[in-house]
Amino acid sequence: MSQQTARRGGAAWALVITSVAGFMAALDNLVVTTALPSIRKDLGGGLDDLEWTVSAYTLTFAVLLMFGAALGDRFGRRRLFLAGITVFTGASAAAAMAPGIDSLIAARAVQGVGAAVMMPLTLTLLTAAVPAAKRGMAYGIWGAVNGLAVASGPLIGGSLTEHVSWHWIFWLNVPLGLALLPLARLRLSESHGTGAPLDIPGTLLASGGLFGIVYGLVRGPADGWTSPFVLTGLFAGAALLTAFVLHGIRAKNPMLPMRLFRSRAFAGINAASLLMFLGMFGSIFLLSQYMQGVLGYSPTEAGVRMLPWTGMPMLVAPIAGYLSDRIGGRPVVAAGLFLQAAGLAYYAAVVAADATYTAQLPALIISGIGMSLYFAPASALVMSSVRTQEQGIASGANNALREVGGALGIAVMSSIFSAQGGYETPQHFVDGLRPALVVGASMVALAGIAALAIPTRRSAQAAEATASASDTAAASEPAEKAVLETAGH
Repeated sequence: MSQQTARRGGAAWALVITSVAGFMAALDNLVVTTALPSIRKDLGGGLDDLEWTVSAYTLTFAVLLMFGAALGDRFGRRRLFLAGITVFTGASAAAAMAPGIDSLIAARAVQGVGAAVMMPLTLTLLTAAVPAAKRGMAYGIWGAVNGLAVASGPLIGGSLTEHVSWHWIFWLNVPLGLALLPLARLRLSESHGTGAPLDIPGTLLASGGLFGIVYGLVRGPADGWTSPFVLTGLFAGAALLTAFVLHGIRAKNPMLPMRLFRSRAFAGINAASLLMFLGMFGSIFLLSQYMQGVLGYSPTEAGVRMLPWTGMPMLVAPIAGYLSDRIGGRPVVAAGLFLQAAGLAYYAAVVAADATYTAQLPALIISGIGMSLYFAPASALVMSSVRTQEQGIASGANNALREVGGALGIAVMSSIFSAQGGYETPQHFVDGLRPALVVGASMVALAGIAALAIPTRRSAQAAEATASASDTAAASEPAEKAVLETAGH
């Protein structure tokens, strides 16, 4: 390795650059939630428009993540990483200057495109730069930073909205993006994947399917569930996603090879990630509005009061990383998900139009500990569940399923909220919030059950040893055959 390559590929620089980039992309998932009342006041729009300010980002992010990972593998990960940062930064400036709700939604969608290219490459670039022996710790730090970004979104968004302006939740990305561009150019090494051709049909099927389902869920409460557009979106989306699965089984180089899901580890952690984000995103989306619209907190006060939940990764994530190194990621992730489910269920039990903060505090603390235990080991479980050459695909798939879960969570739980309640009075809001939180808790509990399907460390090591022995036997078989043939002659 040349001195220049060593300088460029330093593990510490790679960890800093990829963590900051991941923080930016993850932060924008929920930074807008505590700003929604202010955005609604300035730009207008109904609940469905507010949903789209969040969902337009998460949807394009989710739909294009695997495609972004494939682009990086084929054309150069550092090159596409830089392109993703550029698009994301420019779209952030456009969102900050948006004159109306429609232009804000459009800018958010373009932000999602940039994040979809940038985000999956953070993990593959980090993997390439960090020695195998230190990857567990690096994944833990990367995962904790991303978890902190998702969780601190409401506080950062609330503080900027109240003390400066909601526009600054988007301006914040611009100096970070401009600082990352030269650092990534100078300090990251270029790398490529397998060079497989791009899967355009798979991208179109996944994009159309996800858009149809999320569109139907978002528009259902406003237009009616029997509306032709809503029904068309739901049924067409389901058909396209079914075709995407079949394509992943039959195609030669699919964007997401369905054979990966034969691995219990890969299937378990991805199912857990999708369900976790479905329950958590939808809950935070509604709870941030509950604290402001019903309990009367300012955006900053709402963000600060959510800190026992959102700030917990700073305290618990290092412990979670240590535990996962000692006993494996499976029990840590499963315990975290069950705690998160318990926290949401507790919240559903105590939520009221005049609930005190003391009554809410245990739910926030339990949820915070649970979320922290999940985030730190999850990335290591994903990357260790596949072969080295498939880690780019695995990273893109896991991030995509997380974002799909987030988009679906906001759409599903907002639909439940609209069916049972509304914004008319504080009690009407609570009437809609309570069943939505119950559904969110149920989804995260299912995520915990999915995590239990992941093999234990001992069984995974035994399977790996068996596979290695099989590979060795297969490799030695031709040599043995040649020896026997020679002896026969």
